[in-house]
Amino acid sequence: MRPLPHRLRTLAATVVTSLALLGGGPSRAEELVTALSADVVSIQSNFTGTEIVVFGQIGVDVKTVPRPGRYDLIVKVEGPAQQITTRRKGRFLGVWVNRDYETFVEVPSFYSLASTARVGELGDRELLDAHGLGLNHLNLAISGHSDVPLSERDDFRQAFLRLRADQGLYSERPESIEFLTNTMFRTTIPLPANIPIGKYSVQGYLIQDGVMLARTEQELAVAKSGFEQVTFNLAQNHPAVYGLLAVILAGITGWLAGLIFRKD
Repeated sequence: MRPLPHRLRTLAATVVTSLALLGGGPSRAEELVTALSADVVSIQSNFTGTEIVVFGQIGVDVKTVPRPGRYDLIVKVEGPAQQITTRRKGRFLGVWVNRDYETFVEVPSFYSLASTARVGELGDRELLDAHGLGLNHLNLAISGHSDVPLSERDDFRQAFLRLRADQGLYSERPESIEFLTNTMFRTTIPLPANIPIGKYSVQGYLIQDGVMLARTEQELAVAKSGFEQVTFNLAQNHPAVYGLLAVILAGITGWLAGLIFRKD
């Protein structure tokens, strides 16, 4: 007997679940619980990158009828939104200069996705687009003004994704979630040295046969600490004072250097 197509299997599972609910039978409900090894990442002058561990468990009610087949998981980490411009060089009077550009608005400053399989195998395009699961399904909105022809905009999108990946700020890692037991799992999310500061969203998705069963969301804070934090706050909140102190410090440094290297 030939197996049912994916969409028919999904529809059949939905119908059976609905009938069970209407008939007063046991409902099929899964719960996804996740936790972080640390909810705050401190950046100091010697920060060279780090990693956080996301671990969790799939909970099933004792009255729930077990679903056939395997569960799939996705863990997505997104940084605060930014406006980023991607430029393309071209020749002008024999010199390579920045010519065309595209500005992407409200895009994640950091994006990391871990999954139990290739993300394209875990759901249809509608599901992946709705939740931004996978680099090819990110909503990279452009600014209202753009001189780039429609036929070339995908080139800028691919260049943007490639540059962010080269910087270690965007990544997609299939088969990087490890099941410790049938229901317990863990994965490691690398954070590069150039990670932006701000509030991050850590989201977990439980999927089976292309159907979203449960999801979680937690917050991760990436912040400067110590002298770096004082300097950053001063530059952001009191730029005039920061500039004056920088000039004074430069003057003192120059004066000390003159004393040290003064010739008799």
